[in-house]
Amino acid sequence: MPQLIKIGNSRGIRIPKTLIEQAGLESQELEFALVEEGLLIKPVHYHARQGWEKRIREAVQTYDEAEFESEWLDAALTDDDTWEW
Repeated sequence: MPQLIKIGNSRGIRIPKTLIEQAGLESQELEFALVEEGLLIKPVHYHARQGWEKRIREAVQTYDEAEFESEWLDAALTDDDTWEW
């Protein structure tokens, strides 16, 4: 049975490798949530376009502000749900 172990001033838990593999948590960034029954550990799911605006603005500032087209950056993003495939 897993138990909390001391890691510096914090606490950690050793999770058996088979359980990590079955849950699909290997090499994943994790998110923790408190639930009524205890603690839920799940992989972080990012939105497909998360962070794009920031990276585009940084690239424009790095290279040439004359080529900066704010109409593209200020345009509303749509979700893939609105596309017809």
